[in-house]
Amino acid sequence: MSKRDYYEILGVVKSASEAEMKAAFRKAAMLHHPDRNPGDKEAELKFKELNEAYQCLSDGQKRAAYDRFGHAAFEQGGGGAGFGAEGFASSMADIFDDLFGGLGGGRQRASGGRERGSDLRYNMEITLEEAYRGKNASIKTPTTVTCEACAGSGANAGSKPRTCGTCKGQGRIRAQQGFFAIERTCHTCQGRGEVIDNPCTICAGAGRVTRERSLSVNIPAGVEEGTRIRLTGEGEAGTRGGPPGDLYIFLSIKPHPFFQRDGADLYCQAPISMVAAALGGEFKVRTLDGEEVAVKVPEGSQSGKQFRLRGKGMPVLRSRDLGELYIQVRVETPQNLTRRQRELLAEFESESSTKTHPESHGFFSRMKEFFDNIGGA
Repeated sequence: MSKRDYYEILGVVKSASEAEMKAAFRKAAMLHHPDRNPGDKEAELKFKELNEAYQCLSDGQKRAAYDRFGHAAFEQGGGGAGFGAEGFASSMADIFDDLFGGLGGGRQRASGGRERGSDLRYNMEITLEEAYRGKNASIKTPTTVTCEACAGSGANAGSKPRTCGTCKGQGRIRAQQGFFAIERTCHTCQGRGEVIDNPCTICAGAGRVTRERSLSVNIPAGVEEGTRIRLTGEGEAGTRGGPPGDLYIFLSIKPHPFFQRDGADLYCQAPISMVAAALGGEFKVRTLDGEEVAVKVPEGSQSGKQFRLRGKGMPVLRSRDLGELYIQVRVETPQNLTRRQRELLAEFESESSTKTHPESHGFFSRMKEFFDNIGGA
C-alpha cells in the first residue's frame, strides 16, 4: 500500500514553515494520542503516521530529500526515517512537554538537587511623614537559611550524599514507550540526582532550617502606596546549597489626619471664619517638612477657594523635584451666637444688597426666571 503524502498527513502546504508544521503536529497529536484514545487502533495508526511525517519534515536535510524524491528517498537505506533517532526524540520530548504538562519533570532542577529558594513577601506600613523624608527601617522576618551543621548538603557530619544509582545522577529517567521516549522525574531521588543515606540531624536532610532574621531596609524619600522594594538574596535559602530567593517589601502608607496625597501633590482643607473670608486675613499651616507657612486670604474669598504652595508637596522618587501643596478654604458658619452677635448679623443682613451677595441673588433670580418661562410656555 502506497504511503500518504507527509504534508497531507500534517495538514500543511508544502511551503509551510517549521513553526506552522510544529503547530499542526501538536494539534493533530493531541487529537490522536493513544493515551487519549485507549484501545482505538485507528487513532494509534494515525498517531504513528503523524510522528513519521513530522520526524521527516522537521529535519531540514530529510525534508529537502523528501521534497525532491518523495518516499523513495528513504527506501533501501536511503536515509531512513526510522523511529528512535536521538534528535527526533529530543524534539518529541519538547512537544509532549507542551502537550501533556511537562512529563520531563526536573529539567529545571540544578545538579545535585540544588534549587533556588523561594521569594518572600513582607508588608510594611509607614506614615506619610516617613514617605516624605525616607527612613532606614529594621525588620524581623522568619525565613529558611542554610543549615550550618551540614553546610547545606543535607548529610550528617562525616558523610556526604551519594550519586543516585537509579538515574546515575541525572535526576531523570528516560523510558521508551513504543516509538517515542519520555523522560520522567527519578522516583528514587525525586529529581535531585543524589541520595542521602545519613541525613543531617539538625535539618533532617533538607539542607536548610527556619530562623528569624533582622534586616535593615532603606526606604527612599517619595515612595508611594504599593511601592515594592527588593532585597536580593534575602529570601528563603535554596535546597542543598542552592542560591537563595529574594525578599520583596510592599509598602502601604497610613492615612494622614490632615493631608491627602495624589502622586507628588498634597491636598488639605482649612476652615476660616466668615469674617476672615469677607474682610480678608491670614492663617498659618504646617507642612510635612516642619515649616510654618502663612497663607493670605483675599477679601471676599468664597468657600472652596484653593491656594497653591509651590514645592511644599511630596518628593518625586529618585528625583530632586517636589510636588505642590494645595490648601482649600472652607468658610465656617458661626454657632452659639450671643444676643449682640445676632443683632449685628441681623443688622448686616438688612443692609445687604445684590452687591454684597452677588452669587446668591443671581442664583435665585435665574431660578425664578427659568420657572416663570416654563409656566408661560
